[in-house]
Parts: sequence; structure tokens; C-alpha cells
Amino acid sequence: MLKALGDNTRYAIYLEMARSARPLSTADVADVLGLHPNTVRPHLERMRDVGLLQVQSDTRGGVGRPQHLYSLAPDAPSLGLEPASFPILARMLLRLAAASGADAADARDAGRDQGRADGDRLRPRGCLGSVIAQLDEMGFDPALAIDDDPELDGTALATVVFAHCPFRDMAEQRPDLLCSLHRGLIEGVVEATAGGQVAAFGSLVDRSPCQVQIRLSDDSEPLPVG
Repeated sequence: MLKALGDNTRYAIYLEMARSARPLSTADVADVLGLHPNTVRPHLERMRDVGLLQVQSDTRGGVGRPQHLYSLAPDAPSLGLEPASFPILARMLLRLAAASGADAADARDAGRDQGRADGDRLRPRGCLGSVIAQLDEMGFDPALAIDDDPELDGTALATVVFAHCPFRDMAEQRPDLLCSLHRGLIEGVVEATAGGQVAAFGSLVDRSPCQVQIRLSDDSEPLPVG
């Protein structure tokens, strides 16, 4: 493994993988490093062969060959880059929340406070742009769709789907806390940017999970579909 990382390009790729909260495609890596995908691809495969990376197929693109998404393998060395203590800390905090009696409302309030701070930082992007940026930074790989709502004078209803949940393992244990924390984060961003309101939020316990619907105000500037 360490010999494979002796190559400068592979080491740069490894840094990007360690920093990313979500799996990356060949095109993602090539774009960040300013390289051609054909240059990046054999490096990714070499790193996978020696156990540094793991790969999964993404078939959401529709027709054609599925896209490969790469992430650090569970046994890959951290090199001081991967916050290995974070999952342990998160599990301890879940136990602490259970012991202290914290509930979904408490988690939602805490998330909303952080969301307001994020919204202040991201405000120049607009309401929906700020939400998308926040979700992308956290590794939720958001996918967006916008529909006009004829019942409300043509205002737009945006649905943002979370294609990847970086906290899924913990959310499956305590969806009441983790999903409420996530909802609060988004509500805080929307509130801080004053461009709409959260109309619905689908958590793991809902029929339409892992998505949020945001009703945009008349003067907001929604992002184009896609």
C-alpha cells in the first residue's frame, strides 16, 4: 500500500479521497486535480488492487455502463488524514443522548442552530443554492428537481433527494435523533437565507425517505433542474 502511495499522482488522489465525505467518480477526481480521466483511471484501479480503495457501481445515470464510485477502503491506512475517532465519538454521543433523555425536538433545535450559522456563511448562493452546497459539503450527494406549484400562484416546490447518507449507520440506530438533527440543519439554512420554507422532510421512517421539499418564495432564484 505504502509503495503505491509513493507515486505523486496516487498520493494526491488519496488525499482527495480522505478529504471527501462521499465516494468520488473518475471524473470527480480528474476535475479536482486538473487531469484527464484516462490518466486518473489506471491510478484508481492500481490503488484498488492493493487495497487502498473500494469501488461501488452507481446505476442512477440510466442508459449505459454504470459509473464507478471510489472511496477509501476500511483497512486503508489513515496517514493522519482520516478522522478515525469521529465514528467512536458519534457513538458515544448517541449513548449520552439516550442516557440524558434528549429527544427529536432537542436534536432538531441543535441542528437548526448550526444550520443558521451555515446559512449565514452560504447566503450569497441563495436559499436553494445554500442548501445544496451544505448537503454536498457534508457528503449527502444531493439531487435536485423543481416543479411549479399551480395552487400557490406559481411558486416553485423544490425536492432535494439525499443520494448518500454519511451518517446512515447511526441514523438506522436512532433515526429520531439523527434525522431530526439533519432536518434542523436544513431548516436553519433556509431560515438564514430567507428564501422559502421547508414544506416536508422524509426520514428513514417515512414512505418517501431521505429527501426534503422546500417551497421557494416568489423572489427566490431556484437552481435549474439537474
